[in-house]
Order: sequence, then C-alpha cells, then structure tokens
Amino acid sequence: MDVWGDVIGRGPEHFDPYQALVERLGHDLDREEVLNRRSARHLEMIAELEVLPGVREAVAEARRLGLALGVASSSSHRWVDAHLRRLGLDDFSCVRCRDDVARAKPWPDLYLAVCSCLGVAPAEAIALEDSANGIAAAKAAGLRCVAIPNPMTADLDLSAADLRLASLADLSVADLLERLG
Repeated sequence: MDVWGDVIGRGPEHFDPYQALVERLGHDLDREEVLNRRSARHLEMIAELEVLPGVREAVAEARRLGLALGVASSSSHRWVDAHLRRLGLDDFSCVRCRDDVARAKPWPDLYLAVCSCLGVAPAEAIALEDSANGIAAAKAAGLRCVAIPNPMTADLDLSAADLRLASLADLSVADLLERLG
C-alpha cells in the first residue's frame, strides 16, 4: 500500500509493475506475458465498475448551473476515452490526458491544460480528486480541490485538499460551490 499510495494518480513512467514483481520474486519472468495478463485482468475488473454514487447527478446539476466540465487524467486517452464512452460520460467539453502534456500528475500540467481548454482561470475551478498526487497537481495549478477517495486511497493522507467527501452524493454541486466560496 505504501508503494501504491505513491504511484496512484501518476503516469506510467513513475512505476514499472513488471520490474517491481521481478524484484519481489528474485527472478525474471516473461515480461510480455506478465504485462498482457495484468492488462487483461485490469480491464476485466474495470469493466465491472459502475459510475460512483453521485457522479451522474453532479454532472447533470453542474450542466444545469452552466458550469464548464472537464477531465484531467494521468491515464492515456485510449483508456480514459473508452471508459467514459462505456459509462455514458463521454460528452465532457474537454478531456486532457497524459498524452496531451509533458508531465502528468503530480505536476500541474493536466489541470492547467483543462482550464485553458475550458477558458476558465484556475482560481475559478474546482478539482475532484481521489489521490494525493492528483490533489498536489490541482493545488499546484491553483485550483481548489475536493478529495473523494476510492477504496484504494481512503487511508492515504489527502489532507492537502480543501474539502474531503466520502462520496460525491454527500453534497449537491450548489452546496459544494457555496462551501468552497
């Protein structure tokens, strides 16, 4: 969990899961086979996931309020776009991924790119994040940030966020905006 806490929310250049496995086992493995099996299992698990509680309602409310919505992800466009389509959330005004910037989270590049794309000043934007690296990126870009941890990040230190919620269903977008000023 210590390693995962440092890795989550960063780009793939930060951690090589194959090399970590080889080091733990003390011997080489067939890299292609290991990574293919890992990738297949990961995709299988992701395909089972549903939209988190409150997300659809928050997106709909934000649109009713006339807010610009974007996605900033350290994952690839291939991965992000496919899952947004699968979940029926593929109509964001702007999606920026690690493929679009020089440096992924915890660097601010992704959030600055989304704000630029949306025509919104970072000081007028709010990031929803589930990892310490994502929070660091949002704060470095000048955004306010709401931490909404997932089961893998719930025990990590997310205290750099301006607000922490257990779920996006815990607060309406209007109440969130009021609370963050």
